[in-house]
Amino acid sequence: MGRRLAALTLGLLVILGLVALRVADPYPVQVARETSFDVFQQLKPRTAPDDLPVRIIDIDEVSMAEVGQWPWPRETLARLSDRLTELGAAAIAFDILFSEAERSSGGPNPDEAFATSLKSGPTILGLAQNGSALPVTTPAKAGLATTGSDPLAAAPDLGGAAQPLPILAAAASGLGVASLDRQGAGVARRLPLLWRIDSGVIPTLSVEALRVAMGVPTLVVMGDNVDGRTVEAVRVGDFSIPTGPTGDLRLYYRELPPETYIPATDLLDGDYAALAPLIAGHIVFIGSSASGLNDIRISPLGVPVPGVSIHLQALEQILTQTFLDRADWVSGLELLLLATSGLVIVLAVVVSGPLVGLGVSLAVAAASVAFSWWSFSSPGLLIDPSYPLFAALVSYATMAFLRFTVTDFDRRRIRRAFGYYVEPSVLTQIEADQSLLRLGGNVRELTVMFSDIRNFSALAERTTPEQLVNILNGLFAALGGAIIRHRGTIDKFMGDSVMAFWNAPAEEKEHALLAGRAALAMRNALRDLNRGSDDPIHIGIGIATGPALVGNMGFEKRFDYSCVGDTVNVASRIEGACKPVGYSILVTSGMVAETPDLAFLDAGQVELKGMSGREPIKLLVGDETLKSSPAFEELATLHAELVSALTRGVLDTNLLKRCEALAEKIEPELVQFYAALPTRLADFPPDEPDMPSGVRLRDEADASRGNVPAHQDFR
Repeated sequence: MGRRLAALTLGLLVILGLVALRVADPYPVQVARETSFDVFQQLKPRTAPDDLPVRIIDIDEVSMAEVGQWPWPRETLARLSDRLTELGAAAIAFDILFSEAERSSGGPNPDEAFATSLKSGPTILGLAQNGSALPVTTPAKAGLATTGSDPLAAAPDLGGAAQPLPILAAAASGLGVASLDRQGAGVARRLPLLWRIDSGVIPTLSVEALRVAMGVPTLVVMGDNVDGRTVEAVRVGDFSIPTGPTGDLRLYYRELPPETYIPATDLLDGDYAALAPLIAGHIVFIGSSASGLNDIRISPLGVPVPGVSIHLQALEQILTQTFLDRADWVSGLELLLLATSGLVIVLAVVVSGPLVGLGVSLAVAAASVAFSWWSFSSPGLLIDPSYPLFAALVSYATMAFLRFTVTDFDRRRIRRAFGYYVEPSVLTQIEADQSLLRLGGNVRELTVMFSDIRNFSALAERTTPEQLVNILNGLFAALGGAIIRHRGTIDKFMGDSVMAFWNAPAEEKEHALLAGRAALAMRNALRDLNRGSDDPIHIGIGIATGPALVGNMGFEKRFDYSCVGDTVNVASRIEGACKPVGYSILVTSGMVAETPDLAFLDAGQVELKGMSGREPIKLLVGDETLKSSPAFEELATLHAELVSALTRGVLDTNLLKRCEALAEKIEPELVQFYAALPTRLADFPPDEPDMPSGVRLRDEADASRGNVPAHQDFR
């Protein structure tokens, strides 16, 4: 309990640390979050009708090869503007800077001619953020209305900027910022819709193009009425654009169809009138996809795109009202989910272990990703899947490492205590449930075995101590190996004896059967050791099944895992009865009842030293194969008849001899058992409890031959 509480405390500290890291939101966390949203866009790009009223006049590589290197003359650009106006463009937005006058050779001023062309159509010129340039002096074209408490303070400061020549700015219908973001590099994920200048606010190029196309004189900036000084949305006519707190639009990309781009040379050719269906009523951006003009950016889709296309992507989102939202409350929800999922993982590892904890961690991670994906694909809500994955990994790894460290320590301690006494699979169960090793005990059904070397004193007298130790080590290795292989627990080695038991500390449903098989294996192992020996060793084995108290007995710093009780005493006493019975494996009736598949024979009822009454015992002859053999079935039938006669007071020597003859072929040890039967007649009392004492046993065969009286008193 103390360890679990300590592990839970550590887990809570890990969760608090992860929450604190997320609140701090360092740059790597931001990058991971944004990258995961990029992946979502790659899996499910934005969809839109292909007939949206937007186009790009592309100053591409082919156009520059035909017209000439950039910059093009103002006269060429004026021709583009005039033809677009003639074809009915709703707005003409130049993603081109005109901050310097064109050099002329003494003829008409090209800037004046270009200004005249701009004035004749719905044109918009662009500004570009430039930290080394002078502050913007050109007044904004769009009117501005606000709601809430000073939302414009949250808009990014444009600062210095490259701005159109005054003559051109005055002629244009609109003025918008062409810069894509405040960093000016990297993946273009957001587009500021508003830029703050000293004299007010200038909208981004796409918003200004929409305003001019709709003929709307004023933009409406809606602020947050609760916290103040943040932007909630920008309204252009009937179109409302939700934004982040600083007025940013989170871009949602799609792959633009090829017909979105119209090469500039197609418009400059003589048959440009054929382009009217593609231009009339459309908002047209004039920009370049040529790599040499350095207006190429990376989109979240992972591909390079012209900067002008990003303005068009934003305009498509506005027209289709398709937005990605990451509201202020999303961060709070993420923190709540983070703490909850982390606690679930910690509890799973602490309570159920690393394997279950791994499954729970994977489930939490999968649920986080699935929830984030559903939020993205259905309502367009951006919920971070990356940090929950990281947090699940850290939470599980920390708790699993702690569990491993503690478990490894406990495993080493347990293996030191039990490694030599139980079979490895039993040891694994003990390691999995250490409550089995608590000080104290509990009563459970056990099968207990005692094994002892016959005539050990004589063996010790005729061998040196060194030889005796070698003999015992070899013997115990064979006997103990048989016990452990059959999932028994060796309690102790006591001089020339071995005590073992089954069904503790790990539960074994067939504990009696395992003990019986272990005894047979011990007998076979002993025969292998005795093969070729002039001085064979003999053992006796006693097995009893019944309730016993089992557990750690001693005190906290020194204890033994053992069992005590009447069942233990019976097993010890019947082991001592092996010599007078003349057989090496004796078991109790309780053990026989649990193992009906093994081969047993009745051995009568013996008196046990220090115990009242007689104990019914059986001979364990062999395994399941032997029991089903015809020879044993015949012997079992004859043996039952012999025992029945004994309990009636009759010793049938004919049956006895027939049993001896069969026994020699089945199990040689049985011959000694049958040879000892005439000396054990008292161990087969009558079945009737009220039969008087002093009953005579009759040797029917001898009586029929007239060799002995009809009844002979053997008692």
